[in-house]
Amino acid sequence: MKKALIIIAKHMFQDKEYADVISVLGQAIVGTTTASSSAGEATGKFGGKTKIDITLDQVKVSDYDVIIFIGGPGADEYFNSPRAHSIAKETVSSGKILAAICIAPTILANAGVLKGKKATVFPTGSQDLTRGGANYTGTHVEIDGKIITADGPNSANAFGQAIVKALK
Repeated sequence: MKKALIIIAKHMFQDKEYADVISVLGQAIVGTTTASSSAGEATGKFGGKTKIDITLDQVKVSDYDVIIFIGGPGADEYFNSPRAHSIAKETVSSGKILAAICIAPTILANAGVLKGKKATVFPTGSQDLTRGGANYTGTHVEIDGKIITADGPNSANAFGQAIVKALK
């Protein structure tokens, strides 16, 4: 069974993105683990609650086939997080799939893993991607090698499907 790590903000993650990705991965029989900055329960922008399985400090990239960053207003807690950046860098250097949706591709850009890559993001983050060296495309879902990005909640299902396809 393939394994996915889904990283969400402790407060204000994007509920629909998380729910859609979990649903698509579950249908494809991909095991999921949810991580956040601290233990306990995370609360979404629209009030959804989910149990946090592990903290970022406990993440071992080698345990997963794909690492996914979910967006929402709270995702900014990872924009300049050394731990989030090291997870993104290790995922790329180990040849695994790295994915981010909504504003979360900003985390990847700030980590330096989007240099020269095609990527998309929620429109307000386009300059952050460009500053990080990415080629911003503005598409709903963008795939460049083993990096998958998407622009927001309306693309969450297609984003999940792209991840499943990349895992095959």
